[in-house]
Amino acid sequence: MRRIAIVLAVLLASALLPPLPAIAGEPPSVKVENNATQPVFSRADAVLQTVYVEVAGTDSDHDGQSDRVAVDILRPKETDQGLKVPTIMEASPYYAGIDFTVPNHVVDVDENGNPLPSLLAAEATPRSFAFDGYYDNFFLPRGYAIALVENLGSGRATGCPTTGDVNETAGPKAAVDWLNGRARGFDAAGAPVSAFWSTGNVGMIGTSYNGTLPNAVAATGVEGLKTIVPIAAISSWYDYYRANGGVVAPGGYQGEDADVLAKAVLTRDGKEICRPVMDQLTATQDRVTGDYSAFWDARNYLNDVSKVRASVFVVHGLNDWNVKTKQFSQWWERIRTPKKIWLHMSGHRDPWSLRTQEWFRQLHAWFDKWLHGLDTGIDREPAADVESAPGVWGQHRSWPLPGAVPVRLWPSSGARLGLLPGPLSPRESYVDQKSRTAEQLVASAPAADPNRLAWLTSALPTDVRVSGTPSVSIRAAVKSGASPYLSAFLVDFGTDARPTGGSVLTGETYCYGESVPGDSGCLGLRRHAVAEAPFKIVTRGWIDVRNRHSDSRTEPIRAGRDYTFRWDLQPNDYVFKKGHRIGLMITSTDRDFTLRYPEGTTVEVTPGLSSIVLPVVLGRIA
Repeated sequence: MRRIAIVLAVLLASALLPPLPAIAGEPPSVKVENNATQPVFSRADAVLQTVYVEVAGTDSDHDGQSDRVAVDILRPKETDQGLKVPTIMEASPYYAGIDFTVPNHVVDVDENGNPLPSLLAAEATPRSFAFDGYYDNFFLPRGYAIALVENLGSGRATGCPTTGDVNETAGPKAAVDWLNGRARGFDAAGAPVSAFWSTGNVGMIGTSYNGTLPNAVAATGVEGLKTIVPIAAISSWYDYYRANGGVVAPGGYQGEDADVLAKAVLTRDGKEICRPVMDQLTATQDRVTGDYSAFWDARNYLNDVSKVRASVFVVHGLNDWNVKTKQFSQWWERIRTPKKIWLHMSGHRDPWSLRTQEWFRQLHAWFDKWLHGLDTGIDREPAADVESAPGVWGQHRSWPLPGAVPVRLWPSSGARLGLLPGPLSPRESYVDQKSRTAEQLVASAPAADPNRLAWLTSALPTDVRVSGTPSVSIRAAVKSGASPYLSAFLVDFGTDARPTGGSVLTGETYCYGESVPGDSGCLGLRRHAVAEAPFKIVTRGWIDVRNRHSDSRTEPIRAGRDYTFRWDLQPNDYVFKKGHRIGLMITSTDRDFTLRYPEGTTVEVTPGLSSIVLPVVLGRIA
């Protein structure tokens, strides 16, 4: 009787419940042909949701609660029917805009490095970081979710921006953890939300700050982050705002520093809670000595590069003076996971509109390989794609190019630069000034100029390709004056049409993905903007002479005493054409980059004991 009662109870309960949906075959799946995912899912019908992910253990605004970041997610609607997909993530502090009213620091300083009070009202240069999105149109139909993460202190996130340290890294890392079931997420009403649709595989991508965050998160070794594509990205914040002990600005933003950037991206509600954090950044970043310190060490991802598990696809512009080329070079050199690199001739930008079809081919194959686990063959292609002339690309085994060897050039009297050291020529001197730019100082070479020294080779008998990091060794004495800087410039002398770092439309259109309202899924193709000029500053580098032994230690120098100063220039890959001349220029203040001390510093250089070393490519590749 008990068994009959149980059966009757079950039958009655079943009759009262709504009918179960019919099972229509297998759950939806990603379509693969020729080892590549195919666009079979609808971008227009995609599921859009916002999740607030808890950054457990991080309370950057000191309000007693763990910070949270807002994550906007777009995923195929089939993920609600059992489809599981990997995620392409772009984290950014810029989604809510930038506060353009934040002033930059004054760069005209007195002999002690203190800002001149008459210039304290200097305005910030407006900046824009507009980024044309293509991840959703192209990748979502191929079986990917797209996640956009607002970084701490910006937009709907809580917490405070701290320019590159562990707090900022924790935000997007928590989003990776949530996609792997290791962090808590909530909807706008506070109800828990899980990433039931996620395979756990995540790839991070972005340009500039958005490309820096992938480096930072990868350096934590977080599980589930399978690959990163850092474009124009920072690997050490010291090398963004400093160089060899000197305070050096990112190109185009003289006077910016870590605190200025943090204030500019502080766009959350109730931003006043972050005032103590902003004040602390200003107090500890040290714009007087420029020394490497604990502040900068906490923002150096190279310290933890051994923890990186993700594969790395590095992309950088060889004419990028915002995020300088040292940033990609030192990261690329130390990465030990599978890696690939693209070096293009543009400036601070994503290259997708300049070599569009090939960019989509390689990026698609890269994400399919590392996020879907397909054998796309991208890992067996040459590791380095390098643009050597506008629109001329070569593929190479690695970078610097195989066959690059150090070649030393020696200055001598008569403004000559040669392969052999000349006789110990008389000393040459200059008086520092700050009103003219480096380009203006170069323009009159090889003629003498009282404010700089310059030496040139004879006309080159063949093309000379430099690939890697040039360095200089200068025997000099600071006779008198306040400026502690030495600035070196590698110059190509010879009239030629060269890329300017910008681009122009070709008139052609390329459609890469599904069109939706407000986003056509197409772009106008571009080519490099070029202009004819009699010279080009190929690369440059700076040192504070008080940091001649270490970038973390300031040591006074004795006026009039000779010292040998050695420092690197920014890495590059550049072809000096036959008939051109290679030049070396030395000055102190670099108006567009360094602090500007009072004019009048006198520097005396011994050319015969000075040199520049270039990584010259020999053999067939050259």
